[in-house]
Amino acid sequence: MPTVGEVMTRGVITIGEDESVALAMKTMVERHVSSIVVKKKDESDVYGIVTRKDIINSVVGRGNDPLKVRVSDVMTKPVMTITSGMDVVAAAKLMEKTSVRRFPVVENNVLVGLISNSDIFRAYVMDNVVNRNKKK
Repeated sequence: MPTVGEVMTRGVITIGEDESVALAMKTMVERHVSSIVVKKKDESDVYGIVTRKDIINSVVGRGNDPLKVRVSDVMTKPVMTITSGMDVVAAAKLMEKTSVRRFPVVENNVLVGLISNSDIFRAYVMDNVVNRNKKK
């Protein structure tokens, strides 16, 4: 199996924690993503993440105005991060153990990507279904 760095999504979309949830929602729809990494305020800070589920549960489901709610009010922070050199199977096991569907990928304290269960699924299918069928 490949490494996280080989299958992760690069060019990760980020947002500041002081931004409105409305901006996060608009960005998610326009960019066709289900989560956005929340930027660190400074070098000593940690990354966060805001997901569709966070917004549905904390804003939509409660009837809150997304223009008035800040990303910091609904995000998960700190978020567990992993490195690009990690094996994809190890990342999948970590997802299973933590019930987390996506991890920001960090190298030298800098965000370099995001890996989701969808990325791992695609890599697994390519390795174990598509490529095996080509060899027959």
